[in-house]
Amino acid sequence: MKARLLGALASGLILATAVPAQAERDTARYTSLTVFGDSLVDAGNVFTATGGAIPAASEGYFNGRFTNGYDYTDLLSIELFGAPTVASLQGGTNFAFGGARASNTNPFVPDLGEQLGLYAGYLSVPGNEVDRNGLYILNFGGNDIFNAPDNPGDADIFIRQAAQDYAAGVQALNDLGVRNFLLTGFPIASPLGFAGEAYLTQELGALSLASDVSFFRYNYLDFFNRILTNPAALGLPEQRLDITCQLAGPSAIANGCDGIFSFDGVHFSAPIHEALARDIDNQFNVLGSVPEPTTWAMMILGFFMTGSAIRRRKKIRVSYS
Repeated sequence: MKARLLGALASGLILATAVPAQAERDTARYTSLTVFGDSLVDAGNVFTATGGAIPAASEGYFNGRFTNGYDYTDLLSIELFGAPTVASLQGGTNFAFGGARASNTNPFVPDLGEQLGLYAGYLSVPGNEVDRNGLYILNFGGNDIFNAPDNPGDADIFIRQAAQDYAAGVQALNDLGVRNFLLTGFPIASPLGFAGEAYLTQELGALSLASDVSFFRYNYLDFFNRILTNPAALGLPEQRLDITCQLAGPSAIANGCDGIFSFDGVHFSAPIHEALARDIDNQFNVLGSVPEPTTWAMMILGFFMTGSAIRRRKKIRVSYS
């Protein structure tokens, strides 16, 4: 698999609280979507690199995604531009690879730092440039937790490094000229997941981002808690969290996983991705829809607090959604 990935990469070279935002960006549509991440948002890079072997369509996976439908970045892209994201190995700007980590420790697939390198290769092509009005999504952390050392002390060091590398990726994109970020946190409700969130908040708070950056931080752990306590509020049926949908073929894609949290025991099912897309838009107005009165009040308060923070210091503080 590693050889196939390296070969495909070589041939491919010939992404709560809004912190600070210009008011007009809440009503204007973004002009592009760029994605960096892992299997939760991989639009087909691993599928392309393995010749369609992983993830296998015969097991119910949809169009090279690690789920039974489009993922939440695809759904946002469809609403914004009328089409899902396209894997970078297929000529698009979704650089996510299944198995990728925030830390540069996976020898088999491009982690965050290596995905940024692929993006740099994309920018080196005449005509390609950073889209200052584009939305850049980063979705990492799960594989860092899955691959952390067994020893608690070593695991803590490993996750802290992952948080540092995650934040460094944000800084690198900022320095390239990226101005609109949507960042997700560690998507595992475990002691390491909570520790990773705390470390990531600390590292993001120490960054020196441009004063005109729009930064949206999405909290997976809060999302999971709301699924458990009130799934109807997210447009979901009562979730059967202890059941995995492993139906193969079109039946899984069409209706086999309704009400089931995970498609295969690891990855979200299509209804969960749909809920994610709705929730992200509700929190951050990504699609440019008109906010409800309560959202307006929260935004006004956020702008006031942000303005005060900018006057005090140039660094940007990031808090949970």
